[in-house]
Amino acid sequence: MIHSILKDKPTKLFLGFTAFFCCNALIAECIGGKIFSLEKLFGFNPVNFNLLGQTGLSFNLTCGVLLWPLEFIMTDIVNEYFGPKAVRRISYTAIILISYAFIMFYGSMNIPPADWWIASKADQGVPNMQSAFSGIFGQGMWIIFGSLVAFLVSQLVDVFVFHKIKKVTGEKKVWLRATGSTLVSQLIDSFVVLFIAFKLGNNWSWGQVIAIGIMNYIYKFAVAILLTPLIYIVEHRIEKYLGHDLAKKMKKAAMGSKDDDGFMNIPAAG
Repeated sequence: MIHSILKDKPTKLFLGFTAFFCCNALIAECIGGKIFSLEKLFGFNPVNFNLLGQTGLSFNLTCGVLLWPLEFIMTDIVNEYFGPKAVRRISYTAIILISYAFIMFYGSMNIPPADWWIASKADQGVPNMQSAFSGIFGQGMWIIFGSLVAFLVSQLVDVFVFHKIKKVTGEKKVWLRATGSTLVSQLIDSFVVLFIAFKLGNNWSWGQVIAIGIMNYIYKFAVAILLTPLIYIVEHRIEKYLGHDLAKKMKKAAMGSKDDDGFMNIPAAG
């Protein structure tokens, strides 16, 4: 049975997307504790906006935003070829694996460290390795919870909007359903995580939540537009890998359409 699975191109493609999707999401969560200046990254001074009574706002973003746009691109690709059920499956899988990872992180933080290890990097400017380890992996529970909820909700919204647009446009205007669904889901993602992590968890004012959410969404909006050509590049590579006829059948099945024989049938491909 394993040989037939490994020879089936759609199965291999789905396994590859699932593995990369989950790995990319976990990495994004792990590096999310670092905040960087987008302006300084490109050699500019912070913009220092004033918005909704909040002063000194600039594009200070979590490093996780460098990877999250890829999640929404993969969501749209999987949606296109495998349908919403497949997107939900990989989203739930990612949530479970991320949750498992953070349980292991917290467990490892509370294991008694070896005495010699604590000061082992003192000559490199890290006087206490246990504190450094806990600082990196010990994100607040509200942030973790908010991030996971926002991720799941935004993924489900992305699937819904994608298919609503596709029912209207058919096979045309890939850019509209891919970018449109991403822009809507990223908007929700931006505010859900801030509301849970900082409004509920840290008692931020609504002004802070909305102002910082707008700043985050401006970045996500721009990235979603800039990455739109990547959708076409990936789809071209997939169709070259699968073959035009098989790719067309998969897209048809993903939309819930039936083949001429009345069955949603996707033949195996070697």
